[in-house]
Amino acid sequence: MKSDQLLNVVGYAGKLLIESGAEIYRVEETMVRLCHSFHEVQDAESFVTPTGIMLSITVDDKTSTKIMRVHSRGVDLNCIDRINALSRRASETAFSLEELNQQLQEIGRKERYSFGMTLLFSALSAGGFAIFFQGSMLEAGCAFFIGLIIKAITWFMEQRDLNNFFINAIGAAFAAMVALGLHKLLANTDVDIMIISSIMLLVPGLAITNAIRDTVAGDYLSGVARACEAFLVAIAIAVGIGFILSIFMVQGGV
Repeated sequence: MKSDQLLNVVGYAGKLLIESGAEIYRVEETMVRLCHSFHEVQDAESFVTPTGIMLSITVDDKTSTKIMRVHSRGVDLNCIDRINALSRRASETAFSLEELNQQLQEIGRKERYSFGMTLLFSALSAGGFAIFFQGSMLEAGCAFFIGLIIKAITWFMEQRDLNNFFINAIGAAFAAMVALGLHKLLANTDVDIMIISSIMLLVPGLAITNAIRDTVAGDYLSGVARACEAFLVAIAIAVGIGFILSIFMVQGGV
């Protein structure tokens, strides 16, 4: 077994986990567990941040290290679950490096939800939040429509690798603009409920949760990094909505 091949395979597993939104401690533990599943490995250490991976292994008293950058992060809990299950199986059953790589490549190639399904359930979520916030069915329908627009716009910008701050600011601005427009057409609607319900699609809930879990687990660097990420998203949402509301106020109010 070549050390560089093992580093590439295990590093790929860690990269998939980070890109899928896994906690940092989970990524480090999974990578070390996968390395120790090979009896040739004498020692394994990993250091992970939300934007990079450092993995080091010792084989035949020779230490090798690999550094990988992570450029994108999303949410794919199914991918996290499959890699965790694979690491547990690897600890119990002796996998060859080729078998491990093949299974990881299969997990990495697995198609995520289609754009249409993502669009539909994003809209349903926005409508559901409107009902949760004690809105009427009319306001839920408006939130559903706004959710469709927000998800379509943010997806379009994500495909072009635009800055995350810019994406959230534009998404929030469109949410406020469409909600205010619908309020003008449908006077009996509550514009606050429509805006709040629709921007829930942009709220970084997973980033906030992971920031807390990483901090509790002792990964202060990663915890602060994720907290800053969530804070910047919150600022972007506020900037987008505030910009549109200020324009409407100048023109005579809502």
